[in-house]
Amino acid sequence: MTAKQRTALRQQLLAECRRAQQQKADTAREAMLLVQESANETQGAIEDKFESFREACQIQRDLFARQLDEALSGLQVLQRVSDVRPSLNQPGLGSVVVTDSQTFFIALSLGEIKVEGQPYFVISAFSPIYQAMTTTRPGDAFSFRGKSYRVQAVY
Repeated sequence: MTAKQRTALRQQLLAECRRAQQQKADTAREAMLLVQESANETQGAIEDKFESFREACQIQRDLFARQLDEALSGLQVLQRVSDVRPSLNQPGLGSVVVTDSQTFFIALSLGEIKVEGQPYFVISAFSPIYQAMTTTRPGDAFSFRGKSYRVQAVY
């Protein structure tokens, strides 16, 4: 794979990660607003009867607010990933790590995404599997949860 192809792939991966992360943020924001509207609709009703409902709504709203905050933080991480030039020898933030069984993209914890029909497992630099692969180079092997992986390429 040429340097231009590697750069294009990373850009596609980042774009898909941003799309997925933005969708999480939008969903959390919408849910938070809906719960707040529901709580506001009970204003003026019989106070004792609806106080526990409003408290439950506030708890849900706070939960969605935390999810929104996490999603926005993830978008900031993705911005930092786009500014990084990954090493061609060792896994790091922004790297694509090709193994004999899976291809990983080191960014944030998103799970599997697809780019041009190919699956990529997007993991955080804080994840246990990344910690297992962090010192490897192409040709090296590492184990995670009893499964062996052989690193074929890092770009």
